[in-house]
Amino acid sequence: METSLAEKTCAEFTEKLASKAPIPGGGGAGALAAALAAALCAMAANLTLGKKKYASFEADLLRTVEEAETLRLRFLALIDRDAENFEPLSLAYSSGDPELLRTAALKACEAPMEILEGCAKAISLLEELQGKCSLLLLSDLGCSAVNALAAMEAAAMNIYVNTRMLPGDPE
Repeated sequence: METSLAEKTCAEFTEKLASKAPIPGGGGAGALAAALAAALCAMAANLTLGKKKYASFEADLLRTVEEAETLRLRFLALIDRDAENFEPLSLAYSSGDPELLRTAALKACEAPMEILEGCAKAISLLEELQGKCSLLLLSDLGCSAVNALAAMEAAAMNIYVNTRMLPGDPE
């Protein structure tokens, strides 16, 4: 892979996504949606920090910003990891080797599994923000939740598709 997919501009990433290239694909798009969810979560907490009305939640808001930022960076890294892990699977399909296919398919599921896990944490952070930030941020929190859900659906679909043709368990 030439350069990090996560470091591309939005225009470059979506151009590459729209091309004939097999990567990035749904996994990378899902990881990006997850990163957007985490970023919106952090934004809502950041915009609430320092507001007198929410002073009693300052420690919670600071923790939310820190955890959401950690998730955002993790999801961005998963864009590239998903691409790296999928490439061997696309080659294994044409090999006809059941063991190679099994190993590659399981490896291709690692990033989507991490996306699922991370999105569950992001949704927990969003739930914790309920009542701790301005109602003006409700649409941002909702958009964050929708992005997290979309990322989870994409990750689950990737896992299903990558494993549906697995050969039986090796002996």
